[in-house]
Amino acid sequence: MSRAFRRTPVALACAAALVAACSKGDSAGNGAAVPDSKAAAASGTATPTPTPAAPAMSDGNILAMLDQANIADSTTGAIAAARGMNPDLKAYGRDMMRDHHALRAGGQALATKANISPVMPAGDVTSAHDAAVADSMSITAMPRGAAFDRFYIDHAVMHHQQVLATAQVAVGATQNAELKAMIEKAAPIVQQHLDRAKQLQAKLP
Repeated sequence: MSRAFRRTPVALACAAALVAACSKGDSAGNGAAVPDSKAAAASGTATPTPTPAAPAMSDGNILAMLDQANIADSTTGAIAAARGMNPDLKAYGRDMMRDHHALRAGGQALATKANISPVMPAGDVTSAHDAAVADSMSITAMPRGAAFDRFYIDHAVMHHQQVLATAQVAVGATQNAELKAMIEKAAPIVQQHLDRAKQLQAKLP
């Protein structure tokens, strides 16, 4: 799970795509229920409104999403460490490389041990989004300077928020006790990353 928790603003997560999908599902379901509710009221018959089921997350989906999130944070951290101007931001980027590499390695080891094949949910575009973010931080797309530092730290805040949201959903969805324990152990680390990112965000011009 070292490169695992990656994003474009998400990925644990990864989270953004999942949470957005669930939200859209609920909205669509509620909208479709309006005509039925009106018809039921007119006829005097009370018809219960079914609640759309959230897309199920398999353990393979969870491992893949967390792995992608780690890839994203490790990749953008490496770019920030190399191209950032603010010394504290550069140090933060190096820590993201180290911590998310370790998290990713843990996820890969668990996948092998538990014989789980990581696979992203159908239609997920997280990896493409993360690649676009990394590309936007390249030397040809964005010069070094205050704008680069601000872009990276804003992204880091948003992405770690997404990862925590994904982890919260995943810990309740997993069928594997070891995977659940791994997520619960990783969550405080991600929270620390988020807290540090917010502190840097407040200090940058």
